[in-house]
Amino acid sequence: MSTVTGTRGPYAKTAKLRARAIEAAIDLFGTAGYNGATLTEVADRVGMSLTGLQHHFPDKDSLLAAVLEERDRRASAGVPEGPGVETLEGLLRMLSESEKNPGLMELQCVLSAEATSADHPAHEYFQRRYSTLRNQAVSGFEEMASRGDLVPGIDPQQLAAMVIALVDGLQLQWLLDRDAVNVEAAVRTFIRTFIPAVR
Repeated sequence: MSTVTGTRGPYAKTAKLRARAIEAAIDLFGTAGYNGATLTEVADRVGMSLTGLQHHFPDKDSLLAAVLEERDRRASAGVPEGPGVETLEGLLRMLSESEKNPGLMELQCVLSAEATSADHPAHEYFQRRYSTLRNQAVSGFEEMASRGDLVPGIDPQQLAAMVIALVDGLQLQWLLDRDAVNVEAAVRTFIRTFIPAVR
């Protein structure tokens, strides 16, 4: 019995330290960018030594990978799977919820812009991410078209690209002036033009 309970402490402490480091990196990468932030700054924010941080994340690339994984986990939470209107409604609710965590929104805007450079460590990640988002959206819109939920004559590929671009652009505008833009409402209005079943 003592062996089981004794192993929980170190594991729990490690998980908490990793979570704090990831949260600090989300904030730093989202404001200073990946290139502008250092592991030392992350360690300082967490209140540990650089050597201690490197025990969990040997280099900045490994920390970036953990940050992006955490971003994806949070972004997908609460969004139902499938190509239906319910999935779109879940995505729209996620946009509203994302305003409660602007750090992740800043992270997306800053890192995706930085990562257009082919030598950026997140370049392939964002290539895959946008390709996956487009493919998923196209598949969903094609399914909706087959059920008559999509306005006739709309190209699912073009619609997918436009929705993704709209979300990214509105989030950037919201970060610059949070009183002037309602991301969820604007995206909902746009989507409703092509998918009337969305309320």
